[in-house]
Amino acid sequence: MAQSDTVDRILDAAEELFAERGFAETSLRMITSKANVNLAAVNYHFGSKKALIHAVFARFLTPFSSTLEAAFDELEQKCQGKPPTLNQTLWVLTESAIRMPQRNEKGISIFMRLLGLAYTQSQGHLRKFLEQEYGQPFSRFMRLLKEATPELSNVDRYWRIQFMLGATAFTMSSSDALIDILDNKLGVQATVQEIAARLVPFLAEGMKAPDKLQVPPTLSGATVA
Repeated sequence: MAQSDTVDRILDAAEELFAERGFAETSLRMITSKANVNLAAVNYHFGSKKALIHAVFARFLTPFSSTLEAAFDELEQKCQGKPPTLNQTLWVLTESAIRMPQRNEKGISIFMRLLGLAYTQSQGHLRKFLEQEYGQPFSRFMRLLKEATPELSNVDRYWRIQFMLGATAFTMSSSDALIDILDNKLGVQATVQEIAARLVPFLAEGMKAPDKLQVPPTLSGATVA
């Protein structure tokens, strides 16, 4: 078996199992069994489970970051010094993701599940790795979002970004199931590209929605008689 084939087998098995079971619940022996390799191969190519987790993310994020940076360059040149609109910024991010070459038809949904797990499970080493290796394009995206929403306070913008990322992670990680449900319930077929086309305007309107925060008394600390 060629070295590159061995690495791909291990990464393919790892990303599927991590997405299905989570990081802590997936053992190296599960990965080696699914990849049909021995444990020595994992240790030789990656050295540790943490390094393998990093490699799973890097396989998608390294080319994605390059594509995203180039897309941001093109967008800012097109805008000729003016801040890109919120819709333009969100489209660049989304289109860069769905344009990425996928090894299989579930590639984007698997990666979005992994990305969600990176922030919901205790994986401090992974979050640190992502910030160190891919902080630049993410910071650029955040800057463009801030420029497109000057009317928002930092706190409002923070929460709306979290809601936006949550909606995106759920929708894209569940895209296969959502497409099947739409077909079964309404007899309508859809693609990942169509999902993105519907999602971006929704996210943009949510980011720009008027602030009408009203905290119910029971949630603001007041007692109910």
